[in-house]
Amino acid sequence: MNGPQFHIDSSELSGKQVIVSGGTKGAGLAIVNRMARAGADIIATARSAPETPDYPARFIGADLSTGAGVEAFADHVRRIWDRVDILVHNLGGSSSPGGGFAALTDELWLAELNLNLLAAVRLDRAFVPGMIGRGKGVVIHISSIQRRLPLPESTTAYAAAKAALTTYSKALAKEIGPKGVRVTSISPGWIYTESAQEMVKRIAESSNLSEAEARQSILDSLGGIPIGRPAWPWEVAELTTFLSSDRAASIHGAEYVIDGGTTPVV
Repeated sequence: MNGPQFHIDSSELSGKQVIVSGGTKGAGLAIVNRMARAGADIIATARSAPETPDYPARFIGADLSTGAGVEAFADHVRRIWDRVDILVHNLGGSSSPGGGFAALTDELWLAELNLNLLAAVRLDRAFVPGMIGRGKGVVIHISSIQRRLPLPESTTAYAAAKAALTTYSKALAKEIGPKGVRVTSISPGWIYTESAQEMVKRIAESSNLSEAEARQSILDSLGGIPIGRPAWPWEVAELTTFLSSDRAASIHGAEYVIDGGTTPVV
């Protein structure tokens, strides 16, 4: 779903060089489209190439769940750019089966940690030192409300990895904020993306449910969504673009929750 036609300043991110990981589907694709409309020059990366026509970014295919993949991607970026101004870590997801904690092997745990935590840690190591050297830059980590509300049937490892990502993001903010680099995190609730639909299918298959019943089981696990629906990818993209911009120049070290009121805490 495309968002409403807000007024967009097409020069707000003009001249900014932006990396978006996981930038070919779902919220990542929405972030790429929105930041491009704000004038950013973008390099996006993912394991799968973009399928949309007129994709508004350079695409570099990479598997960022491995150290070698991050290193190869970083080397490629450095051959194109001499700096990175904004780094958006959108990459993430869960491919673990249903069945609770007992179904999670060491291999599945490591896969979830590599994808949802260490990919961001490694990319930061590659590009944040350059930001520190220039005394400016923005890092945004896309976490998840599952760091507080895990779904034990199928996403325990994912939730734990996202909790670690949020903690890491806070620590990084405390370290590099005094050096001119802003760090924030965004914790979406249920976003209506292709991967969300795939999760519904996995739960349905593993639990012998219909997709409608599986979808309802997710809502029940979350305790419901007060606004009555998941977030749309474009809504996450609007928040990400704002936090990347000079409009958010004094926002640092904060976590922004975008979950329709799902998280029942102050």
